[in-house]
Amino acid sequence: MPKLMMKQKVFSWGDQFSVKSEYDEELYKVKGEVWSLGKKLHVYDNLDRECIYIEQKAWSWKPRFFVYVNGEQVAEIVKEFGFKPRYSINGLNWTVEGKFWEHDYRVLDGERELANIHKAWMTWGDAYEIDIDRDEDTLPALAVVLAIDCVNAQQAAAAASAGD
Repeated sequence: MPKLMMKQKVFSWGDQFSVKSEYDEELYKVKGEVWSLGKKLHVYDNLDRECIYIEQKAWSWKPRFFVYVNGEQVAEIVKEFGFKPRYSINGLNWTVEGKFWEHDYRVLDGERELANIHKAWMTWGDAYEIDIDRDEDTLPALAVVLAIDCVNAQQAAAAASAGD
């Protein structure tokens, strides 16, 4: 069962994260495009090969992200409306349920739990701990975490600008 640690690089242009194993081995690097309409994230393995490309649909009522592997769309992640954080992952038929105040999420395939995501509090930059049940779900689960982070960052920015 893989356990990943994803940490945002604070002083960088665009979104950048490092993804490490629980043994502090760097497995993936995430780089965001700086000047784009909607979020665009590229996930690279430790040999600098692109594993995943995530693109946010710019004009949509609900936050919506498309996930590509080798140029082929494999999933669409949609933030559902409601008080509790909930996402649908079309193409994989997964759902994500969250606890609003705790920043904890469960990734489900029907009733079966595929992954647990925990966002750390009080860190310099966003940090997530991801427990994944099966190796083959690692990359899609990582895409889910990145989409959740994008939605959380956009909601925090909107709340901050509303207070100005």
